[in-house]
Amino acid sequence: MSQAADLPLWAAIAVCFFLLLGATLALIGTIGLTRLPSFYERLHAPTLGTSWGTGGVVMASMIFFTVTGARPVFHEILIGIFVTVTTPVTLMLLAQAALHRDRAEGNANVPPSATAGTASGKDAPAAGAAD
Repeated sequence: MSQAADLPLWAAIAVCFFLLLGATLALIGTIGLTRLPSFYERLHAPTLGTSWGTGGVVMASMIFFTVTGARPVFHEILIGIFVTVTTPVTLMLLAQAALHRDRAEGNANVPPSATAGTASGKDAPAAGAAD
């Protein structure tokens, strides 16, 4: 870690700030995962914690390696984009699977399907249709 000793003070402060910010957001997401009561509420906190927490760590990495390498480092942005795109998609897939399971089991705490009152959903009005 001889590179860390050569890091200017302003860069060390910025790297520490973004690492602490990312770690704190990830911790908040983890606490939300363990403390929130229902599965649907538990999905939201880790998703935000992962996305924003990864953003803080990626920013710290970009600053550190740009300053120590004396060249701009942008490939970490791909990591951030990948996490930002895949995390919400995974959240939606998990929520849809849980919702499908809860409706199939007849759970009373789950709202009915948007097309539940129509014959196979064909008579449902289109989104944005005028009354």
